[in-house]
Amino acid sequence: MGQETKSMGLWASASIGVGAMVGAGIFSIFGMAAAISGNAVYVSFVIAGLVALLSTYSYAKLGAKYPSAGGPVEFLVRGFGDGVLSGGLNVLLWVGYIFGLALYAKGFSSYAVTFLPAGSGQGWDAVFATGIVLLFTGVNFIGAKAVGKSELFIVSIKVGILILFGLAGLFYITPGNLALSNFPAPSNILYGAGMVFLAYQGFGLITNAAEDMVNPEKTLPRALYLSVVLVIFIYVLVSLAVVGNLSIPEIEQSKDYALAAAAKPFLGAAGFKIMALAALFSTASAINASLYGGANTCYIIAKEGELPEFFERKVWKRSTEGLFITSGLVIFCANFLNLERIGMLASASLLLIYVAVNIAHLRLYGETHAKPLLIWASLLSSAGFFAVLVYYELGHSPGTLVLLAGVIAGCFLVEWTYRKLSKRTLKQREIMCYVEVIEVVDK
Repeated sequence: MGQETKSMGLWASASIGVGAMVGAGIFSIFGMAAAISGNAVYVSFVIAGLVALLSTYSYAKLGAKYPSAGGPVEFLVRGFGDGVLSGGLNVLLWVGYIFGLALYAKGFSSYAVTFLPAGSGQGWDAVFATGIVLLFTGVNFIGAKAVGKSELFIVSIKVGILILFGLAGLFYITPGNLALSNFPAPSNILYGAGMVFLAYQGFGLITNAAEDMVNPEKTLPRALYLSVVLVIFIYVLVSLAVVGNLSIPEIEQSKDYALAAAAKPFLGAAGFKIMALAALFSTASAINASLYGGANTCYIIAKEGELPEFFERKVWKRSTEGLFITSGLVIFCANFLNLERIGMLASASLLLIYVAVNIAHLRLYGETHAKPLLIWASLLSSAGFFAVLVYYELGHSPGTLVLLAGVIAGCFLVEWTYRKLSKRTLKQREIMCYVEVIEVVDK
């Protein structure tokens, strides 16, 4: 039994973050980002990646000190204690996961439909979106070991395809497309960075797997840094290949499948299908990784006393009810909500969580032995990116900001109301003492 709970090594753990990040970013929002930051989109990815690395520092220090299936949930409770603030932020984190998962499910369905014969009946997008969530609900139900192995397999395939695409694309680029003289205004590059920051937000899910890692004090920080650095390399490489092979007007025209369109100059007609297949792997692994983290978040919230006792009932004698609840809400959102603005809502919600985690870390750095200067750098950069997103949406989609404000207010209102009615309090977990586990093969 101990082996099952500590079955993830470095690469399997890192693949959780890579799977969530790549699926969320390079296929989902590349076209929108390129429309904002133009041929400097790769610079936006670098800037956003550096900010993500700063946040990685806090997550690594906190995760190593407080290994927990709740990840940032545990960090917030440790930093802010038992109160509406930590409770509301935890609910907001869970809502952010649900929005993100619904977005990935929609992305998977849109690519899957392209493989159907022309003129196929309507409704297949809903079938594919629901089916992929149910598939990985089953994978997650099997256990953490199945999640790690399946994620490592899927991530290896999609990363391989993307790296080959990027390297091949570099040999066919049009130098003029990358000319510095065509760079947009610096503010646009910054706005683009704020947009693509969503593409890096999956790294935090690695902390949710801490209790399933062998020696998390060493494995967790290494997995976090490895995943972010690898994803920065992939994003920059692919960005150069796309922008080098397509003009910005061409990217905007094919923004929903920009990578597939960029593959045509050097891969021909088969290029579209190859990249569409890579998109399926990417969005699928994002669902796999995010469902694992989101389900654990849901359960840890219930376990800490922030959801009704109904949610704490055992399913098949195992604590997997959070998985089923999360999956059901994701399927509902993917099939019945307009997700045009969901990406921005997910990004802004999770940025607020990063800000809160860093504030909590400032109250705990004596225990984590972290450097306050780096925590402040992470805090200010995350807050700055949130401000950039708000400023951009203020000029382009004020309604999104109203919706965001409503979501945030709703999370805290739900937490406050339930506390008044239930009188429940948050409980801190006992920190387990981890030791190396020697694997034994059962016959």
